[in-house]
Amino acid sequence: MHPLTTISLSILAFSIVEGQTAFAQDQDRSKISDKYKWDLTHIFKSDDEWKAAREKLVAGIPNIEQYKGKLGSSSQQLLGCLELTTNMTKEFYRLYSYASMNSDQDTRDSKYLGMQQEMSQIGSNFSAAAAFIEPEILKIERSTIDGFLKSEPKLGIYKHYLDDILRRKAHTGTEGEEKIIADASLMAGGAQNIYSIFSDADFPFAEVTLSDGKAVKLSKANFSLHRASTNRDDRKKVFAAFFGKLNDYRRTFGTQLDAEVKKNMFYTRARKYKTALENALDANNIPVEVYHSLVKNVNANIGTFHRYLNLRKRILGVSELHYYDLYAPLLNDVDLKYSYDDGQKLVITSLDPLGKDYVDVIRKAFNDRWLDVYPTEGKRSGAYSNGSVYDIHPYMLLNYNGKYDDVSTLTHELGHTMQSYLSNKNQPFATANYPIFVAEVASTFNEALLIDYMLKTIKDDNVRLSLLGSFLENIKGTVFRQTQFAEFELRTHEMAERGEALTGDALNELYKDIVRKYYGHDKGVCIVDDEINAEWAYIPHFYYNFYVYQYATSFTASAALSEQVIAGDKTATKKYLDFLSAGGSDYPIELLKKAGVDMTTDAPFELTMKKMNRVMDEMEKILDRMKK
Repeated sequence: MHPLTTISLSILAFSIVEGQTAFAQDQDRSKISDKYKWDLTHIFKSDDEWKAAREKLVAGIPNIEQYKGKLGSSSQQLLGCLELTTNMTKEFYRLYSYASMNSDQDTRDSKYLGMQQEMSQIGSNFSAAAAFIEPEILKIERSTIDGFLKSEPKLGIYKHYLDDILRRKAHTGTEGEEKIIADASLMAGGAQNIYSIFSDADFPFAEVTLSDGKAVKLSKANFSLHRASTNRDDRKKVFAAFFGKLNDYRRTFGTQLDAEVKKNMFYTRARKYKTALENALDANNIPVEVYHSLVKNVNANIGTFHRYLNLRKRILGVSELHYYDLYAPLLNDVDLKYSYDDGQKLVITSLDPLGKDYVDVIRKAFNDRWLDVYPTEGKRSGAYSNGSVYDIHPYMLLNYNGKYDDVSTLTHELGHTMQSYLSNKNQPFATANYPIFVAEVASTFNEALLIDYMLKTIKDDNVRLSLLGSFLENIKGTVFRQTQFAEFELRTHEMAERGEALTGDALNELYKDIVRKYYGHDKGVCIVDDEINAEWAYIPHFYYNFYVYQYATSFTASAALSEQVIAGDKTATKKYLDFLSAGGSDYPIELLKKAGVDMTTDAPFELTMKKMNRVMDEMEKILDRMKK
């Protein structure tokens, strides 16, 4: 069938709010100025207008039937079917986005959650109605399709899609099988939806009393805030309470994750793949060796990660580094605070190497309310950019708390936004949706430009040390931590594929073994206390079907590309902007090759490790100088 998937939201869960500011506590949304809230009326002016559009979409689904059995009869029949389903898919995304983003404003509001659920069912019905398309296309001779493409120029925008169908012929079922697979999507989102509501809206978050006597309810936003406390006893208490409460519910979380893995196994078997990993990666024609090489390379370079941990230990001045020390500010006397307005200015200036046109769109995003900025009661945690509303503009959800990390998150999500904006502007809808594998390149590229600008403008040793430390934190969070998650996700699926149980206790044990290996627990590099065993229950990305590894691969790709742009290479800059504008017009490996980086080699990873070691060399020199 023509691509119709659950809306793609890029979420940067590992860089959500850190630090203590006036906005750290969840705020009453009605007290936040409108200029800091996104304006969803750009999509639909009212819920009634949304309902009318939904009814029109539903009424149009039966029209797909008119093309059944006719796709190979003429180029016009094939074109008519693809245009119809393309336009309906575009409208589905618009409807779903409006419902989901309204729901994300307040996850406690059942009205918009219900609208989101309605769209999920409509999407399933749409998929079922269109289930005949791919099997029918597969019956058409390649020579006939080539003839159609030659005789009907309008089919040109579907060439990559048609080529991809033929590539996946061995994994496409009969019409009846495709309909069953489509109907199964009614249940497919169950585990993720239950996890989201339970963990964000209904979970009984722990409460702790901090050293200042203040009682705090450890919501996800508040945990992200207080895990970065300068008071070590508070950090220890916050970690123990937050993850201890998650551990209390490990059986529930384990059952949810088991259901997600079993869903992936169903699609793996239905699509005739050997493993869930192969199934997930083949959607974008990514060799499984890319995934395995990432895990292998990270494990082979774990000594570089341990060097970073030992450096953090030295700067913090602790005799024993614990997991609860990993988010503490490196320098207590350097507290980089940036108001949202100041953050905007930093981001705009740092992105200057990408040109005036690029920066002008960023200004428009700020001025025209594309962003929802501050944490409010019931709001979805984390941050994301949603570029699914093709004819309008992308939207961004933030939980801005006024720290450097929040500025970094802002430019990160703007990277996604600009890739969506440029792809939507330069590509027809059929090829505008860029592959997930490249989704994190633009975001981490922006972060690289931000840190480069900051380091060029700040000479103070303490501040430079803090910023260099922030850069290492980014590598830690994006390359090592996400690969740690990727290895855990791979092992959970391998366990299930061997018939082993995925109980909360089994997942705790698996996670413990992996995280202690990565952080050098047995070598005394960083002590991973027992409560961290349940951290897997905190990570929503395990419900995204092998998504997290792409944070790491994208980071290494953007590291290679950004160095060329920062060096002033105009050709590299043009190639990069062309890459942002390419959408999904080719497979991701090929898109990146055109931009100037080959992800089937170890070169991008090796470059990242070299850069990481160069940064640590500089930090050690600064520390030696400060000691003298």
